[in-house]
Amino acid sequence: MFDLNQLGGLFSNLQEQLKSIEEKNKSACFSAKSGGGLVKVSMNGAGELLDIQIDDSLLEDKEALQIYLMSALNEVYKSVEDNRKSSALGMLGGFNPFEK
Repeated sequence: MFDLNQLGGLFSNLQEQLKSIEEKNKSACFSAKSGGGLVKVSMNGAGELLDIQIDDSLLEDKEALQIYLMSALNEVYKSVEDNRKSSALGMLGGFNPFEK
């Protein structure tokens, strides 16, 4: 027979683990550089942009600045997403339904 108390305990445990992972992610910091370090961005694990540093030499070259900024933002966002996936898989004990 199906024990609802056990199921409720399981969901409660999963909620606590998820909350713990969210707190860890929020305190994690990810950074990326582009243009040989001319642009640097930092983001926390919750996907919030924390800092953007732009070398003064790029202020006259709008097109290069845009390209480097997009590259750095895409790279740091990918790091955040990879961390989220890794955290979620860790919570599931390595079970990956998407793996073939």
